[in-house]
Amino acid sequence: MDRLTNTIRPYAWGSTTAIAELLGVEPTGEPQAEMWMGAHPGAPSRTGRGPLDEVIAEDPPHELGKAAVTKFGPRLPFLLKILAAGAPLSLQVHPNLEEAREGYEDEERRGVPIDAPHRNYKDANHKPELICALTPFDGLCGFRAPVETAELLAGLGVDSLKPYVDLLHAKPEEAALREVLTAVLTADPEAMAATVAEVTEAAERLGGDYAPYAGIARHYPGDPGVIAAMLLNYVQLRPGEALFLGAGVPHAYLDGLGVEIMANSDNVLRCGLTPKHVDVPELLRVVRFEASDPGVLRPEAASGSEEVAEEVAEEVYDTPIDEFRLSRLVLPEGAAPHDLTAATPQILLCVAGSVAVGGAGELTPGESVFVPADERAEVSGVGTVFRATVVA
Repeated sequence: MDRLTNTIRPYAWGSTTAIAELLGVEPTGEPQAEMWMGAHPGAPSRTGRGPLDEVIAEDPPHELGKAAVTKFGPRLPFLLKILAAGAPLSLQVHPNLEEAREGYEDEERRGVPIDAPHRNYKDANHKPELICALTPFDGLCGFRAPVETAELLAGLGVDSLKPYVDLLHAKPEEAALREVLTAVLTADPEAMAATVAEVTEAAERLGGDYAPYAGIARHYPGDPGVIAAMLLNYVQLRPGEALFLGAGVPHAYLDGLGVEIMANSDNVLRCGLTPKHVDVPELLRVVRFEASDPGVLRPEAASGSEEVAEEVAEEVYDTPIDEFRLSRLVLPEGAAPHDLTAATPQILLCVAGSVAVGGAGELTPGESVFVPADERAEVSGVGTVFRATVVA
């Protein structure tokens, strides 16, 4: 069992205070966007035995368990993060597994450097992800029904949006969403910047349902992603609620602190709200053009968890993939120790209170521990712990 020392990534959209407040330290004054927990080669957690990716590579069956190695290979298949959005992240989608493999192999054949700014596929893996709110958390997730978006756009009273409104009314759902997003992302940059300026002024004046887009536009003036964002569902999560984001679903996080878990990949295709590369043809190949409910998840009691310890029920965020499984335990005062021993690898993250984890000692908010497969893991204390593992 290894206590983890984790890297904080200073992306420009990060909050300057949220992660520091969670850790109980003074803010640095710089943006702190993500704290990575896992074995991703970009920023592996550090242990007393060395970087976690190297520790796992030395003996995958021992660290991960034979079932996980058989199913996912000799690597930790998930990456756990604390994410702190102080400004909107890029509007983006992730490929499915087949698309990721094809895209990666194609860019390898064409000799596109892995660190090239115009490279789309950094690896051959998909990147389903789950975000669970620790504070009120705002985001965008999935397309609205076209008629609802048409009403929203028409309400702004901006003449240059009328062609989009007409398309949304006239076309079947898939065609309407595809044609409008394509038109927005391929429009003349100067004309689009003028449209975004008008939309921003109208959204600020109208407020209400338009307020989130006025906020986005203040961070990204003139960006076509401001209009693209209005095609999506606006979601407000309360602490403890979560969103699952599968392949092809456009999304963006806007503001708040959360625990994020994903398959161990860095494949992102961007739609806007970013100075980074936007590959419109590849993006349109990957996006799923269908309206959907965001599907806010609330944790459900794990099967059999009440039988283990009546006072401490493990609550699971149910998702349709196996590379990760995220659950939450809230330990009340006086609760009996709770056994989390499993045949799969685990990362345990404390987000509130003070929790003791087996031989690793006490964890306070923001501290975490890697538990190898079959290692005894008993938690006790008063606080909240997130448990990341796999389904193998």
